[in-house]
This record gives sequence, structure tokens and C-alpha cells, in this order.
Amino acid sequence: MREETNLVRFFGDNPFIRILDVFIDNISEDYSKKEVQELAGISKGALFKHWHKLEELGLVRVTRSFGKTKLFTLDMKNPLVKDIMRLEARMIEETSPRLAVAHPAIAR
Repeated sequence: MREETNLVRFFGDNPFIRILDVFIDNISEDYSKKEVQELAGISKGALFKHWHKLEELGLVRVTRSFGKTKLFTLDMKNPLVKDIMRLEARMIEETSPRLAVAHPAIAR
């Protein structure tokens, strides 16, 4: 069973939040859609139902591709992603003051 993260605890356990959580918890990594599906613990149908929201909002970007496979990561230049990361840092502060020393992806 997956450990409940702050994002899931605050916003509920649903496929969109789980997908976003994969990218936030692994900020410097890039993943194929299949890898995101497996890491999020969701069905292929759930991934594709919610994936378009990530792209429409510009939350993810393609880092590289080979053949038909594309790898994605959070688009840290997107203002919405920056806000989400600040919120994640704030949630960490509220739930674990000891761990809030520094979150590497946050530019305050």
C-alpha cells in the first residue's frame, strides 16, 4: 500500500492528485505515461482520462522521446506549477516542521 502523501491527505485520493503527486515526489525525474500509471497505482483508463488536464494546464512537458515513447516531467517554468510547489512546501511545514528546512524545487 502506498504511503499517504501530503497532497493526497489534503486534496483526497483521486487519480489526478496521484498523477501530480508522482511528479512532485520525483521532481528531477522524467517518466513515460506507463511509468506514471504504475507509480500512481492507477488504471490506464484513469491515466488517460486525466492526462489531458495536465497538458491543457501546461503542468507537464516532454523532456525527451524515443520511438513513440515520450518522457514527461513537471514544467517548473509554469507559474501554476510554481504555486503548486509552494503549496506543497507549505503543507510540509504544517505537517512536519522539522522537514520544512528546504524543498529543493521551491524558488521563494
